[in-house]
Amino acid sequence: MRFHDLRHTHATELLKAGINPKIVSERLGHSGIRITLDTYSHVLPTLQKEAADLAAKNIFGSEYVTEREKNN
Repeated sequence: MRFHDLRHTHATELLKAGINPKIVSERLGHSGIRITLDTYSHVLPTLQKEAADLAAKNIFGSEYVTEREKNN
């Protein structure tokens, strides 16, 4: 495994864990957050779904059940 692979995994896992992209960008030393978001956009679809589920739970309360919860 190359150093770059570890760096990429680190950034991906931070974003998946919900760490603010600005923080991830700073940790990677990117000159701007756009570089981080463009490079790691493959993580964002999952984050978008999680954000939508959280918003729905806040609006509809405990009666809202996510697809993940339905399958468990």
